[in-house]
Amino acid sequence: QVQLVESGGGLVQPGGSLRLSCAASGSIFRINDMGWYRQAPGKERELVARITSGGVTNYGDSAKGRFTISRDNAKNTLYLQMNSLKPEDTAVYSCNADITSTTRSRTIYWGQGTRVAVSS
Repeated sequence: QVQLVESGGGLVQPGGSLRLSCAASGSIFRINDMGWYRQAPGKERELVARITSGGVTNYGDSAKGRFTISRDNAKNTLYLQMNSLKPEDTAVYSCNADITSTTRSRTIYWGQGTRVAVSS
């Protein structure tokens, strides 16, 4: 089995910063693409950022210029550095990962989500 566990969410004032982490564990052979998504109350889930195993990144419009996605392949961990946070960034942030297991099956896994609230 494979698990993704996010951490780093919380309450922050507008203009502040947070760093989210997503640690993958279990029967992992290889982690392919990874990504961060968010869902605000009453809204659909949207892409925040994605990163390939080789480090190529792609950002949603709301994240460009403020957020940075990165990964540590040795630690099987995904990060999201969020700067200049705005109230509209308030959402549950979830990571996902395209993982090839030790049995060579390939599956998209999701974490349970971490809540980010931006408010004064």
